[in-house]
Amino acid sequence: MIVVDTHIIIWHALRPEMLSQKAKDAIDTANNTDGIIFCDISLWEIAMLIHKKRLILDVDYLKFIELVFDSNQYILKGISPEIADLSSNLFAKDNKDPADRIITATAMVEKTKLVTADNKLQQSKNLITIW
Repeated sequence: MIVVDTHIIIWHALRPEMLSQKAKDAIDTANNTDGIIFCDISLWEIAMLIHKKRLILDVDYLKFIELVFDSNQYILKGISPEIADLSSNLFAKDNKDPADRIITATAMVEKTKLVTADNKLQQSKNLITIW
């Protein structure tokens, strides 16, 4: 099982050539075994990207999300009390992005790796990333 950052979900669906080989391999393995954690905050991030026209699609948001979930073994993960608590303390000085903090906390609470191209997250202590 792995956790994927929001941009990884988008790239995997629309621009797989943007993914590193390690990321592709991790996604393929998780799809064929115990699944991929899709943090619920990624739903909001994708909706906001579409709303702000930073992500242009040929289908509407709901159809895109349906297609993404149909094509992968995604497991939608909500914010638990443990994730909320940990995320409130993560990167307090360095990273104010709540989505990054929640996604990272999810990987840490679930004791799994995070697939991300985000350099800040890759440099985090106590977090194992794949890129």
